[in-house]
Amino acid sequence: MEYTKKQLLIIGSGTMGNGIAHSFAQYQNSVLLFDTNSVALSKSIQQISANLERQITKGSISASDKETILSNITPTQDLEEACKQCDIAIEAVPESIEIKKEVFQLLDRYCRPEVILASNTSSISITKLGGFTKRPDKVIGMHFMNPVPIMTLVEIIAGLKTSQATINTIQELSTQIHKIPVCTKDYPGFISNRILMPMINEAIYSYYEGVAGISEIDQIMKLGMAHPMGPLQLADYIGLDVCLNIMNVLYDGFKNPKYAPCPLLINMVQAGLLGSKSHMGFYDWTEPKNLKVNYTLK
Repeated sequence: MEYTKKQLLIIGSGTMGNGIAHSFAQYQNSVLLFDTNSVALSKSIQQISANLERQITKGSISASDKETILSNITPTQDLEEACKQCDIAIEAVPESIEIKKEVFQLLDRYCRPEVILASNTSSISITKLGGFTKRPDKVIGMHFMNPVPIMTLVEIIAGLKTSQATINTIQELSTQIHKIPVCTKDYPGFISNRILMPMINEAIYSYYEGVAGISEIDQIMKLGMAHPMGPLQLADYIGLDVCLNIMNVLYDGFKNPKYAPCPLLINMVQAGLLGSKSHMGFYDWTEPKNLKVNYTLK
């Protein structure tokens, strides 16, 4: 099948947004990368450039490929104009229903009626996001995994009113950028985080209750279950604030106490111990190549 080049609009230039932009630009698509913050946009392009250099070092792309990929990405702070140009918009803003509501209302207002509006949300209801628009049939979840250029999974989530045509388009789009789309229904946490986050929360409870230490818990899961990263290190990598937000979505959505976030997780987020992004969580991330347990939690 002949590849159909798309004009993508990515809203949000953070870790996920720049990873999504990188992935689409690498496979011939033109990408408009929107953010309200010019400094954030500049840092995002620098990060994409650094990630492309790593690909050159590994031999997966050439130096000329890097220049082509970067030329496919246009940073912008003009959302209305970007919406007029795009074929598909993908929202990658923070995991806040208030922020996402504002974004989807703006996208619905500015984008052409046929444009699909996708969300990279990891837990928020796609049906609810679709309800903020006049095109719920064209609203869908497109949940990428971090780091986006490396991880192959895209979790596709259909809201109650998402059309089959929209699902088909997003599945095809995912395969065109060498991802593997897997479809789930629209319930709290979908599949990825409905399974992953309770595991992380239970690991935190195990440490909180003194069953084992941080490194011991992670070692058991790595050596015994063949996980590439232990659950506490993974929680740090994801961001403890993100983990807490998702646990709260699960708890609110199911009203089941098994999804209640561990008190230690709540306290760490309140203390600003967010993991790698704040350089301190269950581990001390000031030297990522030489990770050490955060002994202040003892």
